[in-house]
Amino acid sequence: MPHRTAGRKLSRKADHRVHMLENLAVAVLRYEKVKTTEAKAKEVRGVVEGMITTAKRGGLMARRSLAADMPHEPLIVDKLMGEIAQKYAERSSGYTRIVRLGPRLGDAAPIVQIELV
Repeated sequence: MPHRTAGRKLSRKADHRVHMLENLAVAVLRYEKVKTTEAKAKEVRGVVEGMITTAKRGGLMARRSLAADMPHEPLIVDKLMGEIAQKYAERSSGYTRIVRLGPRLGDAAPIVQIELV
């Protein structure tokens, strides 16, 4: 009986899946909206909202935690701690929105746009 198996596997091994979600989260924070498949968007939503909540805490420990999640993206950490955290200071959760765009032409996979509210 499989326990503690929450989340989607997305047809990838664990390391690839983790890095893919981190890269997608950085793209959402950088461009503030990204087109992707519905399953990936639903998975990355939790990653992005967790990062924004950490940034809202403020302080050096939050900055270091975000820098550990995004080691090659110091400008995104600055943007997250500065303007994005201030933008959502009054909001307790629900920082992202998923909008359906329709099926992809090649394989009819459901394409959505995940964006910051």
